[in-house]
Amino acid sequence: MNRSTRRRLTATAMTVVALTTVTTACSSGDDSTSAKATDGGSYTIWDPYPQFAKGSDWAKLLDGCGSKAGVKIKRTAFDTSDLTNKALLAAQQDNSADVLIVDNPVVSTLAEAGVLTTTDENKVDTSKVDPNLLAAGQSGGKTYGTPIGANTLALYYNKDVLKAAGVDVASVKDWKSLTAALEKVKKAGKKGITFSAIGTEEGSFQFLPWLWGSGAQLTELDSAQGVAAVSLWSDWLKKGYAPNSVINNTQTTSWQEFASGDYAFAENGTWQLANAEKAGFDYGVLPIPGKDGGNAAAPTGGEFVTVPVQGDTGRYATTQKLVSCLTSTENLYATDTTLSYVAPTSEVQDKQVTENAELKPWVEAVKAAKGRTSDDLGTKYPKISEQLWKAVQSALSGSKSPKDALTAAQDAVN
Repeated sequence: MNRSTRRRLTATAMTVVALTTVTTACSSGDDSTSAKATDGGSYTIWDPYPQFAKGSDWAKLLDGCGSKAGVKIKRTAFDTSDLTNKALLAAQQDNSADVLIVDNPVVSTLAEAGVLTTTDENKVDTSKVDPNLLAAGQSGGKTYGTPIGANTLALYYNKDVLKAAGVDVASVKDWKSLTAALEKVKKAGKKGITFSAIGTEEGSFQFLPWLWGSGAQLTELDSAQGVAAVSLWSDWLKKGYAPNSVINNTQTTSWQEFASGDYAFAENGTWQLANAEKAGFDYGVLPIPGKDGGNAAAPTGGEFVTVPVQGDTGRYATTQKLVSCLTSTENLYATDTTLSYVAPTSEVQDKQVTENAELKPWVEAVKAAKGRTSDDLGTKYPKISEQLWKAVQSALSGSKSPKDALTAAQDAVN
């Protein structure tokens, strides 16, 4: 790596933590920063799945792909934030892993730092991947990997609460009808909707479907549409349709509120499906509605399989075989089922819905989803996101009007 690339790596290392996943928290894996094995027949894979130990289906898949390519796999699993920092350090030392699986918002940061090869360079085929999901790994007109799966947000609903309030969930098609449903629920003595508006990336993650569903863009936070989105949440709190606790709620504590059985709706993700089955009441899922109807774009979570820059370019041919194996139609179904992800290709999505009809609304939500760093925002996203969550917090707490809060946010971004 040249000196300018190393300087970029040092500068970006401080910002990577802001882009870490907002869906799960895992314990750290092996703390080693040595990516290259001494055995020339070994290839290294770093992933953010320390919950999958040796002997797990995931570990077996990696070993199987290695055997198919004629090499041995050296796998290290890290916590997400730890992984991205280790990847930057390894790149500085020209000691990157052969395959790096990272949270999708981090891809543009690593790409800008010169850590990753493009798919034109590494020959990874992305032709079957849904374009809206692939966009999360694109920057400057180039693609830097392929998604292994995706998760996103939707609305869980409690069928018993809605029935008691006389609400037909099929009537919820836009903001007006959703708010009308919340009003009925409150009048019936139940609680309306819970979500996470905490002052972190989780808060921005949860607000984005409403921002995008209003027609607003991250490049113009203080637009009339953006003000309408913040006003929607603010009005829900004022009218008691949503609890004041949302200001401090994480996605986990928000889910715990919904799991109490008192709430009609909860905004949360695919990663809560297992908990939903244990909740003890009949639930359903519907995509988050746009302001005037249709499905709002929700942000995509999930990881990208990427190929870091190597001093020995002769390794790329085998690395390409490993990536192709990991993301093949055959392997994606089992992997995404294990990870509670929606597959990134229509072919595998159709198989998922055939095997489990309850995944249909999630597939619909993923098809409408959007990467947080899409629209070529790349490394601009963390700064915009921070100002966005601060604005939402100011409006919900009542310290500023939605318009004033977003005006201040846009000024800070500029």
